[in-house]
Amino acid sequence: MKLSGLFKVSLVATAMTLAGCGGDIEITPTVNDNSTSTDNSVNNSNNNSGGTNDDISCTEYQTDAGTVAGIFDGKDCLYNDSFASKNIQITANLTFEELPDGGVHLFEDALLIGTDGDTTTDFSIPTNGPTLTVKPGATLAFKSGEAIVRIARGAKIQAVGTADKPIVFTSAKAFPRFDAEGKGPLYADWGGIIINGNGITDQCTDAERDAATCNVPSEGITSYFGGNDNSDSSGNIKWTKIWYAGSGPKVGGEGDDLNSLTLNAVGSGSEFDYIHIHQGFDDGIEIFGGATTIKHVVVTDTQDDSFDFDAGWQGKAQFLFVKHGTVITREGTTVYMGNNGFESDGVKGTSSAQVAPSNPTIANVTIITTDGLSVRDTDPSNAFKFDDSFNANFYNVLMTKDIALQSSCISFSSDGEKQADKIIFNSSVMTCASEFDDADGTFNSGKEPAALTATTLTAWFDNNGSNQRIGEGADVFASNGFATNTASTDITVTANDLSGLDASFFEAAPYIGAVSDQDTTSPWYKWVETALAASAQD
Repeated sequence: MKLSGLFKVSLVATAMTLAGCGGDIEITPTVNDNSTSTDNSVNNSNNNSGGTNDDISCTEYQTDAGTVAGIFDGKDCLYNDSFASKNIQITANLTFEELPDGGVHLFEDALLIGTDGDTTTDFSIPTNGPTLTVKPGATLAFKSGEAIVRIARGAKIQAVGTADKPIVFTSAKAFPRFDAEGKGPLYADWGGIIINGNGITDQCTDAERDAATCNVPSEGITSYFGGNDNSDSSGNIKWTKIWYAGSGPKVGGEGDDLNSLTLNAVGSGSEFDYIHIHQGFDDGIEIFGGATTIKHVVVTDTQDDSFDFDAGWQGKAQFLFVKHGTVITREGTTVYMGNNGFESDGVKGTSSAQVAPSNPTIANVTIITTDGLSVRDTDPSNAFKFDDSFNANFYNVLMTKDIALQSSCISFSSDGEKQADKIIFNSSVMTCASEFDDADGTFNSGKEPAALTATTLTAWFDNNGSNQRIGEGADVFASNGFATNTASTDITVTANDLSGLDASFFEAAPYIGAVSDQDTTSPWYKWVETALAASAQD
């Protein structure tokens, strides 16, 4: 496996000794314990011994027992399981600054921000919990496949970088000085980011929400989310890269996985903008309920779904770019990455008066599939899979599949057909060698709305001429291979100008797909261009 230029840095030997922790520690059964032996001594000196630069101060926080601080080793800030682990819930504000000369903040174990708990016990969700702040240019690297960043209900994350100084969450093995085997980073090297919000999810009942006893256990770990406030804020992540995250099935077995970024009932008060997710084990972004928004997101070479929407999500999204591809494993084998561009589920629990099936509005999407079967589970590379009464309005979507021996662009489960009349594409283009994964090409599962029975899938997608199916090999991309060729004579439908949508969120983007070839100097164009160049190095 090759290392991208982003991560090629010089080799520096490391050592870890760290001050102990005290009164802010709470025990929570989350991820498996791969931690090192803990030094429970107390350091009240604020002395970052081991460093050669007196101006560098690693992150610290106070407990009843004293100061807990990272150690500067001359290049990096090192945090062992006395600072952060599956057994420590940090209730103080933390800030991670950019380190000079390519230094990183290195974690042995999980970083849990805020106190997690079940409100059916004596636990109350804090109204003003701690905030994890990550400054522009900072890099946080994790050594354990079980290590996660978890933001509890009531806590916040403010990881807001800039175009020139994006924030990076990644594998320690992306840095040669931390990679003893010298084989580079790979999916599932660390656990990813989990944010638990107070939004509405159909995994709770109306009565539970009314009584403030909505406590949904998150996938992959034991922590809780859910409430009755879809305007809640869990903070923001912007101009950020999340690489080599996720993990395989946990205690719950298949499906009980860690994603690169999990948004559990996160409300519309949070924003996730300018994000690049690369080489995740499970989903790129999985959303369970809530009403959060996502914008300017690139997902490359993730094993499972690039975007997975579920449990009554009522949010909005614009400018989403997906590319399935291949990576080289540490054994030297080339494997395919990518199941669905979108795994679209309407219902996880039960719809009710307070929460309808997932019904987002999504605009300006590009999905580039392969014909490969994902190394994760041998499932095919599709653009869309619709399941469980999903609803949505899509605008200006471009999906491609040049080869289709074992996959198609759109797949419906029988439950996905239940409200297929409420899945509406507008001003969208399909250029796929195989368009639909359906034997006879009609709605006839017996679960579809009566008005769609015996209707062809092509007629459903065409939407009375609003959309276009071209077939494989069409001239839809500019020479760079990712921006829409706006001069293409193969594309004959007119992009929707989005003027009928929420102007406080949706930007005017009068072109099909996520990126325009007429916009080569914009921050979004450059973000996609940089992301694809970096992912091509793996």
